[in-house]
Amino acid sequence: MDIESFREYCLSLPGTTEGMKWEHLCFMIEEKIFVLVDLDSHGFCMKCTPEEFEELAARDGVKQAPHFAKKQWVFVDSLDVFGVQELKQRIERSRELVLSKLPKKTQAKYS
Repeated sequence: MDIESFREYCLSLPGTTEGMKWEHLCFMIEEKIFVLVDLDSHGFCMKCTPEEFEELAARDGVKQAPHFAKKQWVFVDSLDVFGVQELKQRIERSRELVLSKLPKKTQAKYS
């Protein structure tokens, strides 16, 4: 998947907005980041469950995200580390995890 397709996919998820923070492209739900992309390398950070964290961090091309690892975030070296279907599923899962931490009323807007 190229960066433009990645961007389009993230923006297609309900309630997703984009912005720039720390010189990175961010995809957010209710102003909470669920994907953070380095525009130079096309590497990105995403949230995962505690169970997925160890498994993902052990894979080639994936490591603990600097500054985010304690909160179960991983850094993926490039958009090619996962196949397209797995990439989409993982992005959706990251969004769901971030959304699940928001108030119930906010979550209801997206269910």
